[in-house]
Amino acid sequence: MKKLVHKAGSRGFANHGWLESAHTFSFANYYNPERIHFGALRVLNDDTVQAGMGFGAHPHDNMEIVSIPLEGALEHKDNTGRHKIINSNDVQIMSAGTGIVHSEYNASKTAPVKFLQIWVFPKSKGIQPRYDQKTFDPADRRNKLQTVVSPDESPETLQIHQDAWFSLGNFDAGQSVNYKLNKKGNGVYLFVLNGSVEVEGEKLDTRDAIAIEDADQVDIKANEDSNYLVMEVPMLLN
Repeated sequence: MKKLVHKAGSRGFANHGWLESAHTFSFANYYNPERIHFGALRVLNDDTVQAGMGFGAHPHDNMEIVSIPLEGALEHKDNTGRHKIINSNDVQIMSAGTGIVHSEYNASKTAPVKFLQIWVFPKSKGIQPRYDQKTFDPADRRNKLQTVVSPDESPETLQIHQDAWFSLGNFDAGQSVNYKLNKKGNGVYLFVLNGSVEVEGEKLDTRDAIAIEDADQVDIKANEDSNYLVMEVPMLLN
């Protein structure tokens, strides 16, 4: 098993006034040659957007983009005419494929929105752009992992065009789980949303993360009440 801890303070930070963003991997003006990507996981941005502000219309192609609001709500518009509100406990996925233009704004005029913006390299390029979102009941991740993104066409999860699985967990202090990887050769990137956990002997606090390779399973224990995101992704890119 290979392990690499990324402490919260080691991320790149940008403050644009209307936007505060912490970059786990190289992004925009933050460049770290040792932090380009983890396998197929290319971007993990921890964003706070002020009331009424947001990202104007901009293009993407050949990328799987997942948005997870943590507090507040996002307003999504794209060039297919789609107009959606993404709330806390919702997860959104967009396959940019051959190309899509979209905007994301804070849906509130009075309070900030906090969300994760995650990019994953797709399994293949040039697919038809696709959008989906789903509301997940947080009770279904109390002291267990709730899979929210998977490669499968299933009413239980959002489908991603990659052999990747995302799972959320809300664990009480002292509770443990054993995460078994879905596909041999994949790696796991665990990101602590809040709290304190121990992952294979490594202590992680709020916004810390750990990258794990060459493992079939991962043991995770909550040292205190904790929420975290587990992202299982291919380590080899096509």
